[in-house]
Amino acid sequence: MHRYGALGRLGLWAAHHRRAVFVVWAILAVGLGFFAPKVEHSLSGAGWEATGSESVEVRQIVDEEFGGLSSSALMVVLHSPDQTLADPAMKEAVAGATKVLEGADNVTQVTAPQPGMSISQDGHTVVIQAGASGTSNEMVRVADDTKEELAALGNEAVSVHLTGASGMWSDFNEANRAAMLKSEVMSWPVTMVILLLAFGSLVAAGLPLMLTILGLVASAGSLYLVTQVTDVSIWAMNFALMFALALGIDYALFIVHRFRGALLGSGMEPDEAVAVTMDTAGKAVLFSGVTVLISLSAVMLVPSPAFRSMALGIMISVAFILLATLTLLPAMLAKLGPKVDNLSLPWVHAGEHRSARFAAWGERLWKQPLRFGIPALLALVALSIPVFSLDTGMPSIKVVPEEDSSRIAYGQVQAAFGVGAPGALQIVTNADEAGAVTAALKADAGIANVMPAMPGSGDRVLISATPAVDPSNPALGETVDRLRGELPGTTLVGGAAVENHDLEVLLKEKTPLVIGVVLALGFLLLLIALQAPIVALLGVVTNLLATGAAFGVSKWIFQDGALSSLLGFESQGFLDAWGPVFFFAMIFAISMDYTVFLLSSAKEHYDRSGDPKEAMVGGLAHSGRVIFAAAGVMVAVFFTFAISGPLPPKEMGIILGVAVLLDAALVRLLLLPVLLRLTGKWAWWLPKPMARILPKVEFGH
Repeated sequence: MHRYGALGRLGLWAAHHRRAVFVVWAILAVGLGFFAPKVEHSLSGAGWEATGSESVEVRQIVDEEFGGLSSSALMVVLHSPDQTLADPAMKEAVAGATKVLEGADNVTQVTAPQPGMSISQDGHTVVIQAGASGTSNEMVRVADDTKEELAALGNEAVSVHLTGASGMWSDFNEANRAAMLKSEVMSWPVTMVILLLAFGSLVAAGLPLMLTILGLVASAGSLYLVTQVTDVSIWAMNFALMFALALGIDYALFIVHRFRGALLGSGMEPDEAVAVTMDTAGKAVLFSGVTVLISLSAVMLVPSPAFRSMALGIMISVAFILLATLTLLPAMLAKLGPKVDNLSLPWVHAGEHRSARFAAWGERLWKQPLRFGIPALLALVALSIPVFSLDTGMPSIKVVPEEDSSRIAYGQVQAAFGVGAPGALQIVTNADEAGAVTAALKADAGIANVMPAMPGSGDRVLISATPAVDPSNPALGETVDRLRGELPGTTLVGGAAVENHDLEVLLKEKTPLVIGVVLALGFLLLLIALQAPIVALLGVVTNLLATGAAFGVSKWIFQDGALSSLLGFESQGFLDAWGPVFFFAMIFAISMDYTVFLLSSAKEHYDRSGDPKEAMVGGLAHSGRVIFAAAGVMVAVFFTFAISGPLPPKEMGIILGVAVLLDAALVRLLLLPVLLRLTGKWAWWLPKPMARILPKVEFGH
């Protein structure tokens, strides 16, 4: 074993002790698989808030001192075109809705419709509120449990719908869950076809899927255990599933491709082929996985429960996929040996590790670098320019399907009480300042209506103010900021729309920090892996260019509304505010996969030959086909999200799919090789002072 590096020795150990490896993974799969089915019902539906913000403080105060009538309270809207509260049908519906709410968990009190406050002027729309005694996540679960029963109370005369923040998140999460399931069902057959074409063998193509399924089960079970300690967003599971599928296939492609080359192309014994594979491709996978984990850990810098739990969910899935790739996959390959090529397609050449087509492509790029490099660079720059006019905002009611209760009731509330009514501000102030605060609110141009001050259990009062604009209008944020600057210092401004505003402000503040940390740590890891500062910098800069181009395309599609009819969505006029920070980390993490695969292969050739041409051409010849196949799988998976479900999954699918497509086609297989050609030996230069500091890493065996 002394002939091999640490990962080679690990692979050889797994090959020699494969029965023990199989047993350990079987125990993990069964143990965590027991909890996996429970995870969906344990995940939280809310958490989209800025921890420690003024609006979150208002919600907590209102829940404690004002009967739970905070942003998490349930709001039931009853509407009839010809009935009023004086008519039997409306009375019966109100009584039925009140009974349902009173019997629900985590409801403190049910507030009947009040004239001038929750009964419209024409009397055809009334609102019942149910105070929250649970957290925002618990109230979303209450909405899950009650919305169908409430809707069933409606008839031809009176409609009954649940809305408010809790109702909206309940409907959105349900639509999102259905969209994710539909996308996964669509993506699996496509994935299998691409893998079969990439490997040419049914047995080899099945290995990535085995790895992925194991990662999914382990991730789901682990997330359930995490929910017993803290709230985890339902989105964490969605993203964990997606990343487990994408990275499981990526890593297995790289490992299996290299193993087949060593076993069938070089004639090695299975155990030796495993060791050589892990010493080379395994090392690249390890650095890729660590880079993904580092990129996603930067999202933890955003103090928001939803963001942190989503990043955690993805990191758990990546960790399991990485662990299985470095232990279980080598054991499986050693067990299969030549059988890895069983059930092959007739035209497949099993021992091909070096692709003649990608070698020829590398030769062409070497001879004419500017002919291909300049158009690729100009295309990426042109696609990136719209980023500078990208607008972001928190999701509006448009992310909820039109037929869902919360959106129907939202429109009814706006029609009856004013366009800003669904986003009413909640102002908490001292009782002796209530008059001055009320006067200031009435004098503000951004406020359409002010309710009388409501006393609480302490010495504070709650004032509800209806904005003059829709809750998703940027002008609402300006009104909130202005009021906070003008109202007395002890006064706090909150409400559901204000919670969105505070989170949006937080995301804009943290986005440059997250991007900076991701870029710096990505560069540092590439520097350690490749032992070359120039090529590490090229890897990071080209990643950034592909990411910018993907966001430029997203601006055109989602902000400008291009392709909205084709993709089946209603443009909000902006990109959801979590996109720049969260999707950037995800795109950068995925792009680093291809960067590490290509550059580690090029580094291996350069260390062996000292020839920059052999490094560039050989790197493309040995990794190009894997990058091409992996990108094909990812693009297919991500684009399935673009044709199903509500708007945010479409944003995710389009942005990530376009990013992978541009990254593979224009960056990894074109621009980056051209840059290696233009920099020549300087690409692999390592200053002596840096060589003394950096740990020694080699990709050659």
